Amino acid sequence: MFNADNFYEQEDYFNALTYYKKAMNDSIGLGSMVLPYEIEVTNQKLPKKGIQADSSKMIPLGDYINHQIAMCYQKTFDYLHAVDFFEKTSQLESYPNDLFFYANALMNNKRYDEAMTSFEKYIKSENYTDSLLRSAQLSITGCFYALNSDNLKQEVVIQMADTTVFNKGTSAFAPMYFGRENRLMFSSARPGGVILTPEQQSEYLCDIYWTEQKEDGTWEKATNFGRPLNTAQHDAASSITNNNVVFYTRWSDDIRKDQSIYLARMVDFKFYESFKLDAAVNVSGFKSIHPFVSMDGQTLYFSSNRPGGQGGMDLWKIKIDELGNLVGEAENLGFPINSDLDEVTPFFHETSSTLFFSSNGHNSIGGLDVYKSSYDKESYAYMTPVNLGLPINSSKDDAYLIWDKKLLKGFFASDREPCDNGHCYDIYEVTNEPIHIYLSGYAYDAATNDILPNTSLTFKDVKGEFNSFVLDTDSLGFYDKELTQGWELFIKAQKEGYFADAASINTSTITETTSLTQDFYLNPIPSGEIEIEGIEYDFNSDKLRPISMEILDKIYEFLILNNNLIVDINSHTDARGSDNYNLDLSRRRAKSCVDYLISKGIETRRLIPVGYGEAQPNFLTGADKQALYNENGEKILLTEAYIDTQKTKERKEILHQRNRRTSFKVVGEKFDLKSN
Repeated sequence: MFNADNFYEQEDYFNALTYYKKAMNDSIGLGSMVLPYEIEVTNQKLPKKGIQADSSKMIPLGDYINHQIAMCYQKTFDYLHAVDFFEKTSQLESYPNDLFFYANALMNNKRYDEAMTSFEKYIKSENYTDSLLRSAQLSITGCFYALNSDNLKQEVVIQMADTTVFNKGTSAFAPMYFGRENRLMFSSARPGGVILTPEQQSEYLCDIYWTEQKEDGTWEKATNFGRPLNTAQHDAASSITNNNVVFYTRWSDDIRKDQSIYLARMVDFKFYESFKLDAAVNVSGFKSIHPFVSMDGQTLYFSSNRPGGQGGMDLWKIKIDELGNLVGEAENLGFPINSDLDEVTPFFHETSSTLFFSSNGHNSIGGLDVYKSSYDKESYAYMTPVNLGLPINSSKDDAYLIWDKKLLKGFFASDREPCDNGHCYDIYEVTNEPIHIYLSGYAYDAATNDILPNTSLTFKDVKGEFNSFVLDTDSLGFYDKELTQGWELFIKAQKEGYFADAASINTSTITETTSLTQDFYLNPIPSGEIEIEGIEYDFNSDKLRPISMEILDKIYEFLILNNNLIVDINSHTDARGSDNYNLDLSRRRAKSCVDYLISKGIETRRLIPVGYGEAQPNFLTGADKQALYNENGEKILLTEAYIDTQKTKERKEILHQRNRRTSFKVVGEKFDLKSN
């Protein structure tokens, strides 16, 4: 018994199980009473205040051994045998939490209806444990999720990877792209690995291997990276930067609680001696595992149960430099990614800005499930994790998912298939379901909200990978188009008599079939002038001030969008000064605006400078900038005579300034229309 308990405390559950079974076979002493091995914090609903639960309750030795055997099976993920033992111990008073573990084992064996019944019974019990209550509630949700046929992705194809390359030996897991998508590094325990003594068995020691895909689609024989990357300990779960810096996990069977992340540098497939990362990642007494490096090589993600997390294993990140050196302090990814249970095996898909990871702390359908969470780069926030559903997820542990750039194909590891040891990962290939992206919407008159039939929509590829194409809205102002994943589109809506409207659509971040809506609102082109507010010149000069150039930059963007328009650029002065002088000054000022826009790239033939001098006074407006009218229904023009009627010098100057203006007027709509 002492040996069994000692192995259990060291997390060597295989050896602990062996010795507990021996103790069970020894019938002598099974009737003895012992203290429970684990101290359990319970939430007993006591009938009277002041009464405390007895934390030193003695239990029969036989109950204790059965419980420990069940826990060993649970912790080695052998849920088939765990069900049998927890079914016995869950009916005893010695270990009330075994009812939860029994339900969990049922769930891991796809017995979801029975599992829900047992979870509900545990929740209603008088002796549930606070730390397991939330897990029981989540597990019921997971059972419902698994039983819902809508969560089975019919078009996702899963197949076990080549057994002669990947799944050779007792386990294979942690696939990761190695420089390019047709080359993988992965972890495996198999014969022929790195060992130091004949007594060691390499089929039970993890090493890191790599393989490359051939032109016919098959994979080359897996190659062990050898020493010094691999050692006589467990070396696994690796990720490599563009500068050939490898991060990976190392641990020993002697001290299973001590699992840490190491760094090694590679030159021509040869490695320098690796070293353990410092306390910024590896906190003494806690596990840090499953490193993943972002595409730009600037961020290291990893999983750890270090202090400061949400509970269990959490996902963390830390900055690294081009040599892989740690920069600053590690940051917990926080809610909603991390839960009070375990989050592991991070993979950040750069193209879609999506974090993929595995967890048993969300709505898992059994063991670890793979989830995805979109990352909003503007708000620096992760969205609520989404379970990837079946068949990627199973009732067992599913983890280490990676995708190619287009989310078409990927790899992951799962222990869904039975094996001699009850639990062993295999590597699987996954072909994603086709991702359909549907875009639809309407075109409207922005002034009236009436629909606009026959509105021309030009779709332009921002990346320049394919030619632009045009769609027209139908008689109801409606359009629809199926898009392709990975497109970055600029869409312009145009119709005669209207200014254009535009929108941008990026399908790179879409990871599942999606329907998008994009409406367009086009403003009618007015028949008169449109004032360009804020254009200023030096006194008695046609030289544009810097603020005027900023405003004309916006006019430039407007003319680029409305590249079918021909416009007059009109300049006006107030009535002070001679008519001829004002006319000449206004022409020069209009030309200054035109010259600036031409220098930015607008076609000369689209711009006509016109100077009106003082010949076209502006009109009086109210607080809403709408024209004011006299008793005859005519606009009140800001003539010199009207301005002279104002009582103060300040008011007169304001109205003179209203006359000193620059505006534009659309005089044509068909400039090089076919080339647009």
